Amino acid sequence: MAVYQNALTPEDIPSLFIHYWNQRDAKGIAEQFTEDADFVNVVGLRWEKKTDIEKAHDYGLKVIFPDSDLQLIKSKVNFLSQEIAVVHAKIELVNQTGIDQVKNPGKRQTIFTFVTKKFDNNWKCVAAQNTDIVRGAETNIIDEKGIFKSVSYRKK
Repeated sequence: MAVYQNALTPEDIPSLFIHYWNQRDAKGIAEQFTEDADFVNVVGLRWEKKTDIEKAHDYGLKVIFPDSDLQLIKSKVNFLSQEIAVVHAKIELVNQTGIDQVKNPGKRQTIFTFVTKKFDNNWKCVAAQNTDIVRGAETNIIDEKGIFKSVSYRKK
């Protein structure tokens, strides 16, 4: 049975998430979460339990991201109390698997929001959301043909 690292600080959560992602270890990712945690991915899919977070990441790491790597760019912690903190982490993703006409997807940057809670001497994530950073866009829109795209309302 594998032994997984515990987060000793809220800042450890994104670092451990990245470590286990780069090791293709969905169980290690899931171990950073509480049993009843919520996770929302970049397209709004939501998993409501640690076991579902593990299953989703196991699938993703095998099918969508088997050769990918994550890198932490920066993070910021906001303590709401001595036992609760919100961590925002800017993360870069490279080497996502291609699909259809996109053979070599470019690198992406995301903002992960981790809501963490201290249990004894360790921190766990109770909720996480991953949001793609879309340069030059302010919001998303669905056009008359039903096509979803990111847009900016600022004049150029």
